[in-house]
Amino acid sequence: MGYFLFIDESGHDRKYAPYEVLAGLCVEDREIWNLIQGVWSAEERFFGQRVTDGFLELKGKKLLKKKTFSLAGQLSTIAEEERRELARACLLQGDGASRRQLTALGQAKLAFVEHLLELCSQHRAKVFASLVDVEAERPEDNYLRKDYSFLFERFFYFLEDQDRTSYGVVVFDELDKSKSHILVDQMSAYFQKTVKGRMRASRIIPEPFFVHSDLTTLIQLTDIVAYILSWGVRFGAMAKPARAELARLAEFVLQLRHRSRRQVNGQEDFVVWSLTHISDLRPLEQQQ
Repeated sequence: MGYFLFIDESGHDRKYAPYEVLAGLCVEDREIWNLIQGVWSAEERFFGQRVTDGFLELKGKKLLKKKTFSLAGQLSTIAEEERRELARACLLQGDGASRRQLTALGQAKLAFVEHLLELCSQHRAKVFASLVDVEAERPEDNYLRKDYSFLFERFFYFLEDQDRTSYGVVVFDELDKSKSHILVDQMSAYFQKTVKGRMRASRIIPEPFFVHSDLTTLIQLTDIVAYILSWGVRFGAMAKPARAELARLAEFVLQLRHRSRRQVNGQEDFVVWSLTHISDLRPLEQQQ
């Protein structure tokens, strides 16, 4: 049984986002097409047409920015059928849209995102992520960063929790070619030259696939999840303030976590969640 981990980043420009996020959306192979069709149907339901055909890329910063919430809240809730027609008109009209059309589009975006997260739950998708402090120290050399190794560790635990034949495929949003080559080399070294990496290669195919996000529905869906994680999800020692208006969506994302139990540092039955917070990206030997 195959599980695909669609991976995207958020906040790695280190300018505005409170946390850098490396997020993965895990979907079983037989559920991928069903989930994609569900997303396409949701576009029709909430916007009156497919919006990823040139109107709107499904990105968190476009769907969930503060302006979306302010527009959605400037009038009372609009019934779904009328909202759909107004939202469609707003997309087609552009700059000349009326106040009610803009409100409808804002409300449609929020309802759409909530529905996407419900679809993820219905199709048994799981969320994996490393949330990194923007001030975190970086490794000095060409090691695979800790946010990647932690993500692969949690994905490996998930695969172990499935049946004995389950394997994982990693799919990245394409970086520029030089960065993609560096990542491939780092992953190759990790999965072939480290003890933990070689063990995890028994379940995870070490060579990733790269795709264009604007052509790949589930990478776009992962981007939305990554944005919610950065701006809305908090746990453990994460001290940066969250946007209160994202609280409901953040709770949906938390419900998509996977929980494993492992022996850790001699402690039996230790709970390991698929989300982790990282304050230092350096390997232990560089933290001395």
